[in-house]
Amino acid sequence: MTLRAQFLLFVTLIHGVLIVLAAQVMRTNAPLFICLELVLLASVYLTVQLYRGFVRPFQLIAAGTEAIRSKDFSMKFVPVGQREMDQLINVYNDMIDELRQERVTQHEKSFLLERLLQASPAGVLLLDFEGRIETLNPAAAQYLQLPAAAVLGLRPGELPGAWGAALGTLSAGTGQVVRLSGIQTYRAHCSHFLDRGFSRNFILLEELTQELIRQEKQAYEQLIRMMSHEINNSIGAINSILQSFAHYTPQLRPADQPDFTEALEVSIGRNTHLANFIANFANLVRLPAPNRRPCDVHELLRAICRLLLVPSENRHIRWHWELAPGPLWVSLDHQQLEQAVLNIVKNALEAIGENGNLTIRTTAEPPTLVVLNDGPGIAPDVQQRLFTPFFSTKRDGQGIGLTLIRDILLQHGFRFRLETQADGLTAFTIWLRATE
Repeated sequence: MTLRAQFLLFVTLIHGVLIVLAAQVMRTNAPLFICLELVLLASVYLTVQLYRGFVRPFQLIAAGTEAIRSKDFSMKFVPVGQREMDQLINVYNDMIDELRQERVTQHEKSFLLERLLQASPAGVLLLDFEGRIETLNPAAAQYLQLPAAAVLGLRPGELPGAWGAALGTLSAGTGQVVRLSGIQTYRAHCSHFLDRGFSRNFILLEELTQELIRQEKQAYEQLIRMMSHEINNSIGAINSILQSFAHYTPQLRPADQPDFTEALEVSIGRNTHLANFIANFANLVRLPAPNRRPCDVHELLRAICRLLLVPSENRHIRWHWELAPGPLWVSLDHQQLEQAVLNIVKNALEAIGENGNLTIRTTAEPPTLVVLNDGPGIAPDVQQRLFTPFFSTKRDGQGIGLTLIRDILLQHGFRFRLETQADGLTAFTIWLRATE
């Protein structure tokens, strides 16, 4: 039974008793009867006033509770002139003001946090209480190279490729460096926050590629400049002396002259080779900014084919073309990209060796170039070091070919990837659209 029903039952019993008493004395004692009737009327009046004063706070409490339940923090009550009621109304109004201010502040902070996550260059993966990816920002989707819909609901360890292997081992407070295709380098760090009193994890992804390449180039640029300066000065002087020795050839016995001349030529040739070797490294650190102009990529590929067709035929390597219809116009530095693609194709031909297939594939939307070969695949340990300066799997390799390709493509803003696919073909893929 509600408190209101109990009050009404009590009031009804009291007034029932007064009515019965008044009926008993109505005939025997008229003055007393009149007094009882007056008392009854006064009691009814006071009861009504008391009921209103008693019920109204409950109505206000019910209305306030309903407003809070519906999250309406704009409804406030006006004082009614009753001290107890006004105290209750003032407390409620103060509480509503505090709740409204906290709600506005919370919404502003949530909106600011959401905008920061959307604009942040760092990738953020928010995990739910079960450790599954609940949401991610655009930077994280770009790093993972997967649409958000394909990532949501997965555990970090279930992500494809190197991401899953790296993120699956993370726990709160730990970090991991992730290298993709030997070029993109990321730092992944796992941390936690409290949500409704329970701990939830999030993963922060930070790209280190550009910073590492910048530091790397600063280091070997200083080394190469110093080596180039010292070696070129010495080689110039030595070659000058060796060429001067050639004037003494006629003074030797005829039988000794061929050996003497050959020794001089070999020495000068080796010195020249060393100078060219150093010059290649010097050119690597002096790569100019690309001079972009509209270029037909298909025509560039055909020119490279004409250049390498004879060596390909001598080694019985067949070229296959899968080009997009019509010309493929892209804004780029023709000379630099031609050098990069030439190195890519040469590497593919060397990987094939003899009796193989080279496939050139392009797409118009998005503009993409893929060079595929059916030579031996890339070993996993080599995959992570492909674009490291001075690293080479060739016996006499200098380790600057892929580094030069890397720097040219990065300066153009083109994404690229070199990997052995599931079908056994090794593909060098270039997305010919500059990234922001």
